[in-house]
Amino acid sequence: MPGHVQGKVALVTGGGSGIGRASALAFAREGACVVVADVAVEGGNETVALIKAAGGTATFVRADVSQATEVAALVDAAVATYGRLDCAHNNAGIEGLEAPTAEYPEDDWDRVIAINLKGVWLCMKYEIPHMQRQGGGAIVNTASMAGLVGARRMPAYVASKHGVAGLTKTAALEYARAGIRVNAVCPGVIRTPMVERFFFSHHPRAETRLSAAAPIGRLGTPEEVAEAVVWLCSAAASFVTGHTMTVDGGMVAQ
Repeated sequence: MPGHVQGKVALVTGGGSGIGRASALAFAREGACVVVADVAVEGGNETVALIKAAGGTATFVRADVSQATEVAALVDAAVATYGRLDCAHNNAGIEGLEAPTAEYPEDDWDRVIAINLKGVWLCMKYEIPHMQRQGGGAIVNTASMAGLVGARRMPAYVASKHGVAGLTKTAALEYARAGIRVNAVCPGVIRTPMVERFFFSHHPRAETRLSAAAPIGRLGTPEEVAEAVVWLCSAAASFVTGHTMTVDGGMVAQ
């Protein structure tokens, strides 16, 4: 049976671990050729190895999404390798420091915004022209439930993810008639290396508290977010654009 994205070419940033790795694996499982991008070379190559071991097709390109020249080269490499670009999951991001708004260091603020928000914009800046030339495509940006509601002591992260949600809606409106759909996933607390580093390493009881706070009663998995990403890129979601899809176990609904 053909997969949801059979014969497509998909680009995944932040593909070396967590949600990005799960997304890359899901795209490959569903029939896409996958370009895995990350600044973490070892992690990115591991993701490619996992895809190939499962019988899929993938290649790794190192890229820092906060740098325009590297993003342009990444997108060009994807098209040069596989001939086109049908799907993009702009997922690369960092958590930043934990500190109140008035105490947040400016350098750290700039770094979070550069990667989480500017990085998504740069990816779309270079992906969209290729999709326009070929007559369409689908983009999914990783926002967060923190892109829909506030969160204490995470001002840069929250601001960046709110920005991703707004940027997604704007691009969706601008390019809908060009056949390019642009959506965002808004994960809740997902068991990823980033969440474990940010929450669990500093707060010993964080996992218990966060699981209890979710209406569904547990943390999410990267694979659950990846399923939403691939669906949004598939023909099954052909009338969906400008949407911020929560994958959060009901957290934002409270």
